[in-house]
Amino acid sequence: MTTKMNPYLSWVTELDTWVKRGRALPLGGEALPPPPAVDPAAAKVLLFSPHPDDECIVGALPLRLSRDGGFQVVNIAVTLGSNVARQQPRWAELQQACSFLGWPTECAVPGGLARITPKARKEEPDHWRKAVAAIVAVLTRHQPKYVVFPHASDYNSSHMGTHLLVMDALAAMPAGFCCGMIETEFWGAMPTPNLMVESSIAEVADLVAAIAFHVGEVQRNPYHLTLPAWMQDNVRRGGEIVGGQGGAVPDYRFGTLYRVGLWSQGARHDPPAGIKRFLPKGEPDLKQWLADMARK
Repeated sequence: MTTKMNPYLSWVTELDTWVKRGRALPLGGEALPPPPAVDPAAAKVLLFSPHPDDECIVGALPLRLSRDGGFQVVNIAVTLGSNVARQQPRWAELQQACSFLGWPTECAVPGGLARITPKARKEEPDHWRKAVAAIVAVLTRHQPKYVVFPHASDYNSSHMGTHLLVMDALAAMPAGFCCGMIETEFWGAMPTPNLMVESSIAEVADLVAAIAFHVGEVQRNPYHLTLPAWMQDNVRRGGEIVGGQGGAVPDYRFGTLYRVGLWSQGARHDPPAGIKRFLPKGEPDLKQWLADMARK
């Protein structure tokens, strides 16, 4: 039973108050920064998002790659959701969210793909073949250094379908195609992540603000306000799963878990099981650091 003697009562009360204050903050509407200067020779990172808003939720590492690593991050909207009436509004919201983060965005095909699920892959081979061809065209056009996409068991059918779609497209690329693979999680936790990325307070605030541009979605469910708590829980999980049971948990406030591997010579190559790392905020050698993980 909670009593006035409980020293955590006021602390939890304050947390509740801050969430209520967050609900009163504006959704979108922030001034969009000018497009960042893009080095035409910069290596690209393709972020394959099952739905508009996923790019922000799992965007901690892509944000670091664009701001600190000199990469050009391009968000690829695989679908615009299943609600046809909301697709064009979601596309407009997505463009604003990505502009806020400094990323260009494009649809896998005009209007987005449909029925990107494990069931469609099994039961609609012609539809699936066309969808794979669309992603092959995206990969061929951009020639990315890294691809970012959901892991195989991310619970939501479109997330799992996007994993299968990207993997099938990679398998359809020419044998000489090579890129790093960065798998993400949101709806379902990865059993074997090998990287935990720390985010600064400013980076978390930018990701929350970017999600808030998805006005129609967060009005229904204000999940932008729970992103910091999710990232805090990632530190709890990642400290043990990435760092090892009983190991020292890094003093991170906010973290996101990923699995890094390599696609090369027509096959997936994962780092040895023992290669698991923490990426602290402000790491000066981010580009080399990540390349060392995605190495055959």
